[in-house]
Amino acid sequence: MSNEWRRVVAALDHAERRRVYAEVVLGLPGTPGAKRDKALEALRGAGLVDAEGQAIPTAFAALLADTPPVTRQGLQRWVRDGVITDWPSRPADRAQLLAWVRDQVIGDDALGERDLTERLAELTRDPVALRRDLVDAELLVRTADGAEYRRA
Repeated sequence: MSNEWRRVVAALDHAERRRVYAEVVLGLPGTPGAKRDKALEALRGAGLVDAEGQAIPTAFAALLADTPPVTRQGLQRWVRDGVITDWPSRPADRAQLLAWVRDQVIGDDALGERDLTERLAELTRDPVALRRDLVDAELLVRTADGAEYRRA
């Protein structure tokens, strides 16, 4: 994988260079001077501007073609930064996600309904539905009155 994108980001991580690049892309004349010349030189070095100071229209497409898309594997397909962002459609994937959730929220000791729901709320926007899914999947068992939950 190439790191060519870094030079583009570095070039655009400067207010004067961004301003000059915007002028070039929009076809605006800009104010001649040493600052502009220096910015254009940096943009040339990054592959964003050609020798004549014109924007290279294929610069970003070339970077995207050079960088393969990120393919998420396993739980990363549904969990980002420890929070569930998507729900798997395949039953086997759902079972994997639910087992991960169970392992995140409950150990060997029983938890009260409120404590369990608070822990689940750290992982999802709908902790009550997730709690129900864990019970339905037989990963958690609850007392008859629903006051306590433990690992199945």
